[in-house]
Amino acid sequence: MKSTLPQHPGRRAFLRRSGQLALSSTTLPFVMNLAAIGEAAAFNAVDGDYKALVCVFLFGGNDYANTVVTYDNDSYDKYSAIRGGGPGRTAGGIALAQADLTPTLLAPTTAPVDPQGRTRQYALHPAMTGLAGLFNSGQAAVQLNVGPLVKPLTRAQYDSSDRVNYPRPPQLFSHNDQQSIWQSSSPEGSRIGWGGNVGDLVIPPNPQLNSNSLFTGISVSGNTVFLAGDRALQYQVSTRGAIKIQPATNTTVYGSATLPAAIKALIQQGSAHTLENEYNLVTQRAINAEAAITAALALPEPATVFAADGLSQQLKMVARLIKGRATLGARRQVFFVSMGGFDLHDSLITQQPLLMGRLSAAMTAFYNATVELGVANQVTSFTASDFGRTLSSNGDGSDHGWGSHHLVVGGAVRGKAFYGTPPPVNISNGTRVGGVRVYTPEEEWHVGQGRLLPSTSVDQYAATLARWFGVTDAELPGILPNIVNFGAPVRPDYPVDLGFMTA
Repeated sequence: MKSTLPQHPGRRAFLRRSGQLALSSTTLPFVMNLAAIGEAAAFNAVDGDYKALVCVFLFGGNDYANTVVTYDNDSYDKYSAIRGGGPGRTAGGIALAQADLTPTLLAPTTAPVDPQGRTRQYALHPAMTGLAGLFNSGQAAVQLNVGPLVKPLTRAQYDSSDRVNYPRPPQLFSHNDQQSIWQSSSPEGSRIGWGGNVGDLVIPPNPQLNSNSLFTGISVSGNTVFLAGDRALQYQVSTRGAIKIQPATNTTVYGSATLPAAIKALIQQGSAHTLENEYNLVTQRAINAEAAITAALALPEPATVFAADGLSQQLKMVARLIKGRATLGARRQVFFVSMGGFDLHDSLITQQPLLMGRLSAAMTAFYNATVELGVANQVTSFTASDFGRTLSSNGDGSDHGWGSHHLVVGGAVRGKAFYGTPPPVNISNGTRVGGVRVYTPEEEWHVGQGRLLPSTSVDQYAATLARWFGVTDAELPGILPNIVNFGAPVRPDYPVDLGFMTA
């Protein structure tokens, strides 16, 4: 994997732009680099504009085959046979009935064509009526078969023992590591994410963008590596608002109205002891930030109705914070929200509909809220997940995979379209010829059991979002270290910009 250490020339240039700030603790790197995207984009902002990226992370590894479902008869029949479907294209095993997909059938402006030249049709999961509606009205797009790659790989290169010329992402099929790879291009333990790296580019010394760097990257889903940058700090809120420091922000303590003020003064006062002084400065910053968030949330809530589930309430909080962006002094922001429960080795057919329904309703309500706030063209939400899953069934679910399909939503999205190449529906595993395994063109697209070999890298996916956000091509390697292995002149067949965002 390409170095992300400071001695790398591209990294040094990035760090010169970023300056110095303490790192926050991190757990999910894809999100960390996002904050850096936010800070990078400030350099290209125009007076008075605003942009936000919202990462919707699906923890556990979402089953791609029952999310963006192949619908044309030829492909559906293969899908049904592999997943145990019933006769007459009815449901069975872990296959959905074709007739149930008709209400969520996607109608792109141009139909996608697979490598064999066949026109393909897709539908979303039957529970995803809201997102299907956004796709068909032009506010959403599907990126096909995206996943972590260090550099492009063929199936034969994947099989090769030459890990120098044909490196694999580390710890494939591991939940924690692949969550981290998605968020930071590094395995578990990474401390910098691409959301945070983007954020690094918009904080002071670029105060015309974000006058308070603390609100560049905001998580409504706990601590995440995705939003941690070299200078950008992730700020965490709950679905109820800012997290207060008790008892300094209470009105009374043990019945005393004067004790809170005394405690607040004590924990913020200067000290000759370096560590004590730094601790008090951090505490003071937290108290001030809580007050700013509370002031931003004092504005009337958007009228858009959100459901009561966790993801919907997280996205409602993001909408409220976007509404209060002027109070927060933010013109470039990256947000992180999430939902879990996608590790469905069992009960896929019974459990995934609830998850897909909540995902669709939450993202649809959030888009509607951005329309209400007048920022639909300035806010883009997108899905991410540990990995896709196997196309083959383990009886009642599917196992860990690699590539997956993802959704991008917003007014700036070139919607009603598929991006990337439709993968064949196949689980056969080649034949041995003279001791070497040989694959047909359809078998080249997976690495066993229908685990998709990504035809699009996470770095390309992230770079497309980052470029819309305002990050320059020269700044991309500092945010996404593997992007140098994609695009012209190295691999023009793997473009840096996938095209799903407007200029």
